[in-house]
Parts: sequence; C-alpha cells; structure tokens
Amino acid sequence: MDNHYRAYEGDINNSVARKEWRAGINDEETLHLLKRDEKVFLHQSLSTPCLDVIQTCKGSKIFNRQGAEYLDFHGNNLHQAGFANPFIIEKIKQQLDVCSFSTRRFTNETSIQCAEKLTSMLPEALTRVLFAPGGTSAIEMALKLARVVTGKYKVISYFDSFHGASLDAISAGGERSFKERIGPLMPGSICIPPPLALGGIFEGRTNTSISSDSASSRPGKIISQKQYHISTRKPEELYLNEMHYADYLEYVIEKEGDIGAFIAEPLRNTDVQIPSRNYWKRIREICNKHNILLILDEIALAFGRTGKIFAFENFDIEPDIICLGKALGGGIIPFAAIVAREEFNVAPDISLGHYTHEKSPVGAAACLATLEFIEQKHIVDKAKDDENFMFETLSALCAKHEIIDHIRGIGLLWGIELRKNDQPAVAEAEKIMYDCLARGLSYKVSKGNVITLAPALTVTHEELEKAVTVLDKSMNNQV
Repeated sequence: MDNHYRAYEGDINNSVARKEWRAGINDEETLHLLKRDEKVFLHQSLSTPCLDVIQTCKGSKIFNRQGAEYLDFHGNNLHQAGFANPFIIEKIKQQLDVCSFSTRRFTNETSIQCAEKLTSMLPEALTRVLFAPGGTSAIEMALKLARVVTGKYKVISYFDSFHGASLDAISAGGERSFKERIGPLMPGSICIPPPLALGGIFEGRTNTSISSDSASSRPGKIISQKQYHISTRKPEELYLNEMHYADYLEYVIEKEGDIGAFIAEPLRNTDVQIPSRNYWKRIREICNKHNILLILDEIALAFGRTGKIFAFENFDIEPDIICLGKALGGGIIPFAAIVAREEFNVAPDISLGHYTHEKSPVGAAACLATLEFIEQKHIVDKAKDDENFMFETLSALCAKHEIIDHIRGIGLLWGIELRKNDQPAVAEAEKIMYDCLARGLSYKVSKGNVITLAPALTVTHEELEKAVTVLDKSMNNQV
C-alpha cells in the first residue's frame, strides 16, 4: 500500500533511511542525549525520535553539539528575522525588566501597542485583534468567531491542508496523517481538493481560455524542465485546471448549506502551491455571494516570506479574518494572533480566547521588535530581490537534473518537485535529503517528493548559493 501520505508534512522518523542516519552518528554524548530524549518524551511523527541534538542557533544556521553547522532552510517557518536575533532578544530583556506577565482582567501598554501596530499594517477593515500563545490557538479562535458571526457551524478547507494539531484544527485541516486513529472529529468540517500544479481530480478537464488568463496573473516564478528536456512540461502547462477547483467550492457550498467559513493558506506553504490572482478573486467572489467568511491562515507565511508583508497581498484580495503566528514572536516567544473585521466585535459575553498568556507583554514586545527589525532592515524588499536570485540559481540546477520536474517559488519560499517516470520520486527525495543533511543543509521534504526551501529572510546570497551547491552534489550522488 502507498503510505507516502505520511510524509506530506515532513520526513518520516522511523524509516530505514532515518535508521541509517542514526547509525552514522559517532559522537557518544549526542547518542546519549538522543536516547534520553527517546526515553522521556512520547514518541510521535515529525518529532521524537529526533535527527540530532542542537547546541545553539544563530542567523540562518543551527549548530549541533559537535560544532557542525546546518544551514536551516526549514526553521519551522518562524525564522523570518533569523535565529537568536540580538535586536529582538534585547527588546525582550527590556520588557522582562518592566513587566513579565499580565494577569487576566488587566491589560498592558505593550500589548495595546502591538495590536495597534498589526491593525495599522492590514487593510482598514481589519481592526479587531486577539492574541494567543500559538498558531493552533489562533485557528481555534477564528473558527469560534466565525460560528458566532455567521450562526453557521460548517467550515470548508482543502484536503492536505495543515492548520494546527489540536482536535478542532485537525478537524478543519485536511491531512490524513494527523487524523489517523484519533476517532470522531469536529462535526461540520468539509474538505475540497486544492488547486495543484500537477495531478488532481480535474486533470485533463482543462478550460484553456480560463487557464491562460490565470497563468498571466500568477505571482512568483515557475521553472520547468521543458526548457532543458523535451519530455517534460512547460510552465504554462501547470495549474491548467485551477478554476475548476474554485467552481467546486461553490458547488459544495450550494449542496451542503450552513457553511460559515472557508479557511485556507493564500498559498500552500508546505509544498509551495501558488494559485493565480484570478483563482483567489473567484474564491473571494464566492464567499461574498454566499455570506461565507474567508479565513486566511498566514501563520507560516506572513512578515516577508513571499516578498510581501502578508501573502494575501500577492493576490489582490482581503480576508475577513487573518491568523498569524510563528514569526510573530521573533522565533523566540510562542505568540500568535487573529485580526478580524470591526463588525465582528459581537461576542462580549463569550470567551473566544481564554488563554493564560493572552495579552503577554513579553510576546508583544517580541512581536513589536520583529516588526521593527523587518521594517528597518527592509527585509520584505530583500525577500523579493532574493526571489530573482533564487530563480536564476535554481534554473541552473533544474538544467542539470532530469529528476526535477519543475520548481515553483515566491520570495524566499521554493518547492522543487521531484518526479521519475512521471511519478512522485519519493525514495529519491528521501535519499537526497539525508545526503544534504550530511553536507550541512537542513530542509523539509513535503508530500514525499517536494524539496521545500524556506530559509531565514536574513540569509545571504553566499548562503543561498551554498545551499543550491549542496543540492546539486547530493542529486549527483544519490540519483
């Protein structure tokens, strides 16, 4: 049976390749700590048993106990400002000296400033904020608020989407590996197929007139093997059927009834699926027509990753609720938020986000420092410029390796899709990943066959070049 869906969110930690990696570790202290980790923590996918032991992290890199460095192009998508950013750390220290905690029923100036800052960066209609200690909690608050505002309990999301790991978040999400053996989930959760570059239920049912328009409205860049190897497809031959997926959303809405919200990432962070502006404008029209809230999950995407402060800005749409997290705490403090429309301030008698660390002054200080750093260092402009640099560098890589079907990317988020005989090259992707790890490059493999590159936004061109060189050597060695 094909079980590569288990690797949709990342590599499998009990595979033969992982065991071989573990057997190659010869540092006794590292092995001792890995064994202690396995003894004390519950084992779960994507975590324990672990790859290695981190001693420290800084900038674009993590360092193990032996002093070996990894360029971290994974980073759990929270290192927009780089690891251990000294500017953010200093601001956190200053806040700790003033006020380290805000008891419920009280507020604090730092949290107020942080909420005001966030609303000032978003469209005028988004004026109301709630903070939370993590992204999953932000998703929970958004789902609850949608029910209160609309009076409807059903929510639609994409198959294979990830919106957090709590019971309600995995109910709203679409990844099978998070739902296995969990039992009945939150009622009213409906999944629809996402728009895909390749494959999907509408493969071969292309409306070419719509697709041509959509291709010209797609942000980011696509590199195709068609430029180098005649057997594969052109960039314009990808996402040909995406408008059918938009129409399918409306079909489900009309058949189901009682739909309160549609929740999605503006673009799929894990395997870097980038719909067109036309697609998203159609989705926005459908939501408006049927009085359905559009909840955009930007927990992994916001604050410069896509060459815009917010990823939705690439598509000329506005959400009704936006969920933020990860980089919001500077890669140091767990901190998240939702920002919603003014007219959604209708639940004064309900606890939408009753969290111990709701208005955390330390989390707010980390957020304010992160946003200040991003603005002062022109990180968003840098990410957009780096998109062009990555396009040129990865084009050369694509020209050399036939296993690369195509590459899609935006800002500093890139997905390299590996296929062999027009099938997902799952085994090859895992081999390449471990070879890259041995050469000092860490990244995520998504959907089993997509190399996902998401470096710190402070990454240098030299570090980007080094990463691509490692990929090149590993592909030569393993394919």
